[in-house]
Amino acid sequence: MKKTIAIAGKGGTGKTTISALILFWLIEHVSASILVVDADSNVNLNDLLGVKIQATVGNIREEMLAKINNLPAGMTKQQFLEYKVQSSLAEYPDFDLLAMGRPEGPGCYCYANNLLRDILNSLKSNYDFILIDNEAGMEHLSRRTTGSIDCLLLISDPSIRGIQTAVRISTLLKELDTRVKDKFLILNRNQVPVSKAAKKLIKESGLTLLGSLPEDRVLLEADRNNAPLKNILSSSSAFNALGQIMKKIINSKNIKEVT
Repeated sequence: MKKTIAIAGKGGTGKTTISALILFWLIEHVSASILVVDADSNVNLNDLLGVKIQATVGNIREEMLAKINNLPAGMTKQQFLEYKVQSSLAEYPDFDLLAMGRPEGPGCYCYANNLLRDILNSLKSNYDFILIDNEAGMEHLSRRTTGSIDCLLLISDPSIRGIQTAVRISTLLKELDTRVKDKFLILNRNQVPVSKAAKKLIKESGLTLLGSLPEDRVLLEADRNNAPLKNILSSSSAFNALGQIMKKIINSKNIKEVT
């Protein structure tokens, strides 16, 4: 099985935390090779995973543009990028991590982005699962930097306003003709049953509500202390609830909407 899972939504909904929880669930329950892509310009997924990164793709773009007329003899631009991307790929026993980061200098990055998209697509063939934590907004999705996606998880809080934002992202994806096979909604930090008004809005939008994660004091405390999540999973109610959602994703042909 090969599957690309991407996480998106507005800022502050817990996308990065959920990305980390999904990774730990895959490590525990699926024997597979996993590539994690931190596509947020504010790179911090590694903190939740308890690992360090040495370089980002943004750094590589900067370096390529700075050296574009002075590359090593006999090395093409694509070969240079491939070498640098492979060098920046952080490898750990259970997963590999690639951080996108943000280019810092002025100028057009279209050419570099297109090459990187091709390189990332070629990397996918080496892994069973690709897990992508997107930044708030649509940049990576709209530019297709992250290529095709099998399962897009739109994260929202249970408020009507939050769900409306997730619906707008879903609608924009249709307009952009982004290559997303399946889209699902997850409500995070839910303290009470989903309201009738929220269910009505979700149903009218055409989105499938895959499940809800509860407000989790254990995760909140870890966030306050900037602590890795690995050691608190057994006491995390959100991680336990995520298990049912992940089973649906792994068997996506049989997904049924939460009622």
